[in-house]
Amino acid sequence: MKLLHVMGATAAVSLFCMLTQADTGMKDYPIAPVEFTKVRFEDGFWLPRLETNRTVTLPANFKKSEETGRISNFAKAGGLMEGKHEGIFFNDSDVFKIVEGAAYSLSIHPDPELDKYLDGLIALFAAAQEEDGYLYTARTIDPENAPKVIGKERWDNIRHAHELYNVGHMYEAAVAHFQATGKRNFLDVALKNADLICRVFGPGKKYAVPGHEEIEIGLIKLYRVTGNQDYLDMARFFVEQRGNSENRELFGDYCQDHQLLAQQDEAVGHSVRAGYFYAGAADVAVLTDNPAFVEALDRIWDNMTGKKMYLTGGIGAQRRGEQFGANYELPNDSAYAETCAAIASILWNQRMFLMKGESKYIDILERALYNGFLSGISLTGDAFFYVNPLSSDGSSPFNHGSCLRQPWFDCSCCPTNIVRILPSLSGYVYAIQDDIVYVNLYIGSKASFTVNSALLTLEQHTDYPWDGAVNLTVSPERAGSYEVRLRVPGWALGKPVPGDLYRYTDGTTKPVILRINGGEAPANIDEKGYICVRRTWEPGDTVSLEFPVSVRFVVAHDAVESNRNRIAVERGPLVYCAEGADNGEKVRHRFLNTEASWETRPLEILPGTTVTALSGPSGAVYRESGNESEHIDNEPLTLIPYYAWAHRGAGEMQVWIAADDGTAEPSPPPTITSTARATVSHTWQSDTPAALNDLREPASSKDDSIARFTWWPHKGSREWVQYDFDREVTINKTAVYWFDDAPEGGCRVPAEWEIQHLVDNEWVPVLNASEYTTALNSYNEASFEPVTTKSLRLVVRLQRDYSAGILEWKVFENQ
Repeated sequence: MKLLHVMGATAAVSLFCMLTQADTGMKDYPIAPVEFTKVRFEDGFWLPRLETNRTVTLPANFKKSEETGRISNFAKAGGLMEGKHEGIFFNDSDVFKIVEGAAYSLSIHPDPELDKYLDGLIALFAAAQEEDGYLYTARTIDPENAPKVIGKERWDNIRHAHELYNVGHMYEAAVAHFQATGKRNFLDVALKNADLICRVFGPGKKYAVPGHEEIEIGLIKLYRVTGNQDYLDMARFFVEQRGNSENRELFGDYCQDHQLLAQQDEAVGHSVRAGYFYAGAADVAVLTDNPAFVEALDRIWDNMTGKKMYLTGGIGAQRRGEQFGANYELPNDSAYAETCAAIASILWNQRMFLMKGESKYIDILERALYNGFLSGISLTGDAFFYVNPLSSDGSSPFNHGSCLRQPWFDCSCCPTNIVRILPSLSGYVYAIQDDIVYVNLYIGSKASFTVNSALLTLEQHTDYPWDGAVNLTVSPERAGSYEVRLRVPGWALGKPVPGDLYRYTDGTTKPVILRINGGEAPANIDEKGYICVRRTWEPGDTVSLEFPVSVRFVVAHDAVESNRNRIAVERGPLVYCAEGADNGEKVRHRFLNTEASWETRPLEILPGTTVTALSGPSGAVYRESGNESEHIDNEPLTLIPYYAWAHRGAGEMQVWIAADDGTAEPSPPPTITSTARATVSHTWQSDTPAALNDLREPASSKDDSIARFTWWPHKGSREWVQYDFDREVTINKTAVYWFDDAPEGGCRVPAEWEIQHLVDNEWVPVLNASEYTTALNSYNEASFEPVTTKSLRLVVRLQRDYSAGILEWKVFENQ
């Protein structure tokens, strides 16, 4: 029965894909991906991750959704239980994404219990849906007391309410479930809602676009499954209306709504919204034959990959707004690089490849996949990074309140996105175009699919990404002429990225070796980055590739200020980093020796999980005394793949390591300040008291490249920070460096401040203090009569309308 069930579902997938393309007469991508259900992973790198996703991540996501009210919201909206809406107003989307991932899992691993569980959830979705198709639990549960941000009436605040974003994910999930099971129960819910959207929006109706793109992708998937032209027209309308001010007020570049798409040439705004928009726009561009959209996407892609992408493939430099920064603005410590943004980039780059057949798009996809995406989930599958910086001091809670991966977030878009991408990953490996077969990703696998009306089986054996040897067995059901195009990764050709944003210090590279049936053959690489092998293939023919996997040193374009005189390390598609766990807890004071040889060795990150680590020499800079004298030691340095960091506790990490002793941050000796225990009256979840005495020198009061402490969002209140010392000390001077993020932010210098010490369990001001100043971009020093104490406080009164913060607070012993 299981086999019949899966065969029926797979047949439904193929049937509807063919109906969509044949019956509509519309253009489509010239290249088609081989469906993920037809590719079975058999490797040691990705297969365990897919199994962990199925057995750990997927059930953990559902459990958290139950615990946090995400699922019960549907029951409340359907009148099946009492209660208020719980959580954020767009939490419906999280459940839809998990269901999508579960459907993909069912497609490749039948599970009757999961199938039954999904039917139960879908019944809740149907109950929550209003009679005309509207589905949005944040409003339906209690329309009169809905969250203010979503407005009084439907679509009132389409910029922020995420009504259309939510249902976009529902459409994707419904299509995935239908294709996995052949059941229409979820698809019918989605179609009912999509029909409502088509009645409300469009020419002569409501001229609006969603503030957060996603529905465009979902509508195209519904169109492909049903062939209903209305859904394609609706997706086209949303893409065409973005940036069109004729009938509405624009939302600005944060929502990619500042210009018509055909006029855009820069990746701007919220990085996830942008990636989803570009992916959906690519679908619309191809299906409606719009060359102006294609040209715009080319320009935006060049800008993103050439000026706004991290070495890890991550995108989105700015924490504020989770958005792209200016050209070449790529800070490391404060990098946002949201996991969802890496996923959005993967989705977009896959579509660009299907459109143009160029390997550069898969190069970027692969870079994001192995680095910026994979770092987002723990090796154990139960903890997640929302944010993926390229440097960490080990104490700043960059990951929404933690410096480690977390099991869940109030806004859990990233965990629920990961759970749907992993089981569909096999759909990115192969693609076909007429009698051409593309091999894009090198993953041990077995695939069977139809080319020119004949079944073709490909078996791939490789230890990629650790090793560059790839062996393919090509087995057509009968001898036939095909062209197999083998992607040559850019890193194997000495180019880490298509443009000049990053380059290897050594411009030379070893050749790629090609063998056919054991005999060496010319490895001619065409202008699109592929080795094209056209021949009459016999069952059992073999193709072997050897890519030159070696340690490569990377430098960034000089316009990337944060990476000047710094070096990153890659091996194959993997970006490496230095982590404190392997290097005596500290790494910021190290600088690389690129002239010496580097060795590989196995390193167990967690029990049973081993990576290929790199070991080589480095310099280490230490500050001895008075912040003046320095000395340099030679110390070994261990590097691990970036995706594997932060599994062994909190600690320092760097991807971009200093190139010399002048750039390295000297490791200072302990001081009375650095050894004190810092406590505070309050701090924001993404800031840390550890910033007060981490001995990192600010560049300015607005320096966001280092850890900071703030009292945000408190305003106008009295607050304090405190040092507790392990012994009595005599102090007569202090210096504080204020944080001030004017004009955009809400922190300013305090209205007033003073130093207090503890006397007989009572806090009293120090005597004869000099002026307590609040200058920007420098330390504000204050001297006072010496006090002998074990505790010292800095007390502030915040300005009425502003909070405040501190980048560094020093105290000095009386000499």
